[in-house]
Amino acid sequence: MSEPVSISSGIAQRYATAVFELAKQGKNLKAVESDLDALDAVLAESNEFVSLISSPVYSRDQQGDGIAAIAKKMKLSPTMANTLGLMADKRRLFVLPQLVVALRDRIAAEKGEVTAEVTAAKALTKAQQDKLAKTLTASVGKTVKINVSVDDSLIGGLVVKVGSKMIDTSIRSKLNALQNTMKEVG
Repeated sequence: MSEPVSISSGIAQRYATAVFELAKQGKNLKAVESDLDALDAVLAESNEFVSLISSPVYSRDQQGDGIAAIAKKMKLSPTMANTLGLMADKRRLFVLPQLVVALRDRIAAEKGEVTAEVTAAKALTKAQQDKLAKTLTASVGKTVKINVSVDDSLIGGLVVKVGSKMIDTSIRSKLNALQNTMKEVG
């Protein structure tokens, strides 16, 4: 792991721990969780927001004012709004994406949930997602939340990642395995 990434990760972990403990004491984990969904969406959709949190061109005051206005507009919980204000004051907003991931992991662990990253060849129906979640819950022993993405290069099947385990039932991987077997024979 490169040094800047590990430094950012360490900073994000410390902020995540603080926010998690404050939210847990104040019994508002649910509000913080909805704040994370909102922040995740704005990080994915707004290049201006990403520029605000990562560009050194903006001063502390500009970042602080911008974050305060955004937090008010997004109706973020006081815990999250104050944390973002502190991060702006300390010039630490650049770790916000890692903070969202770390905090989401903490909340999921508290609730006894794990997240499964599922890549499918085509979009899954709600019934298929529910059945997959139920099967994975029985296998893992914890409640499983599914994040589905579509990759049509898989041709068919699924690739499921839960923690450090990966199950690849895609046609593409089976064809690659067959191709490797044929190379060994010839």
